[in-house]
Amino acid sequence: MADTFLSGRTALVTGSTSGIGLAIARGLAQAGAKVAINGLGTPGQIAAAIAEVDAAGSGGTRHFGADLRDPAAIEAMMAELADWSGGGIDILVNNAGIQHAVPLHEMPVQKWNDILAINLSSAFHTMRAAMPAMAARGYGRVVNIASVHGLVASKDKAPYVASKFGIVGLSKVAALEYAAQGSRDSGGITVNCICPGWVETPLIEPQIEARMAGGSRDDGVRALLAEKQPSLRMTLPDEIAALAVFLCRREAHNITGTAMPVDGGWTAQ
Repeated sequence: MADTFLSGRTALVTGSTSGIGLAIARGLAQAGAKVAINGLGTPGQIAAAIAEVDAAGSGGTRHFGADLRDPAAIEAMMAELADWSGGGIDILVNNAGIQHAVPLHEMPVQKWNDILAINLSSAFHTMRAAMPAMAARGYGRVVNIASVHGLVASKDKAPYVASKFGIVGLSKVAALEYAAQGSRDSGGITVNCICPGWVETPLIEPQIEARMAGGSRDDGVRALLAEKQPSLRMTLPDEIAALAVFLCRREAHNITGTAMPVDGGWTAQ
């Protein structure tokens, strides 16, 4: 039987129609939370994601389609979420992210703007809207999905690395500002980053394809892992989800302001 310790809690997971975000939404639903998902997709893909999250929990999943590049759209979504959740969400997972890998001098300005808006600024807007109500209740969890690239850099990823270093810094500031809110019994307010290395998601397919060198996808995966990830194993989305769900437990009340690598030893080098 699932441990539904999040029963009665509500959560928003951005970028959750596929990949890591969908896995986290499923994990939170399985733990008892009512989950709002957000992200791109066809009507069929969005319906499938809702059904998947509903099947993991007790139902009631809803999709909020705000364009995360638009602060006004985020503000409207957060106001609607406050009504839907009965006073404000308890758990916020900022997972939405995009990437474009070219040298700095070739990076289109619009790509820079879009990546910073989705990967970093959207988290500022959702946190700014959600955290006061968390503090008033004495319980709240913000889990920001950063990246190993929030801890170390790689070439050809200027806006992505800048956005991920930025979200780590933003999370540390928010963690400090809210650290004394709530109590051990209520669960407190925590803000943490998870920093994955290579995870088996569609986001990294272009980088796998670039390393296939006429061979198979498996050849591309091996080449990609050999460059950075000493374990030579991909992380699975459900493994990231398990950590995100753990951070929502009351017992995690004193884990805040961290940036946790899940990177097969990448940042140990």
